[in-house]
Amino acid sequence: MSTFVQKPAEVEKKWVIIDAEGLVVGRLATIVATRLRGKHKATYTPHVDDGDNVIVINAEKVAFTGNKYSDKKYYWHTGHPGGIKERTARQIIEGRFPERVVEKAIERMIPRGPLGRRQMKNLRVYAGSNHPHEAQQPTVLDVAALNKKNVRSA
Repeated sequence: MSTFVQKPAEVEKKWVIIDAEGLVVGRLATIVATRLRGKHKATYTPHVDDGDNVIVINAEKVAFTGNKYSDKKYYWHTGHPGGIKERTARQIIEGRFPERVVEKAIERMIPRGPLGRRQMKNLRVYAGSNHPHEAQQPTVLDVAALNKKNVRSA
């Protein structure tokens, strides 16, 4: 037996659309990261970008479990001494770019490096329900139906 190794020329990329309304951020991120890497395919090869193109809509309507909506903090550094900054998940979602919460959750589940950066370019996240990718005819992936824990219940 020989191990199957997929060549970059043999890759077939599909377009998938996910409605994030009411979905738990971490569970959504794991499913999207798996799709971006291509681990859901039988032809998965670790060093080849064979994942799908993923569109996430309604990113501003995602849910957090527990008190993460008000307690979870996102940190960054300005580069100056003492320049560490922080924002809560609530501030980001109610702010100008609510899709960044979903983007960061997914980005942190993708391996760092050139291949991970290439795979992140296959992700498109939109705060609202409109997206400019109708021409690609994306198939709908119902994440809520995969597991009852994927949706935040009352």
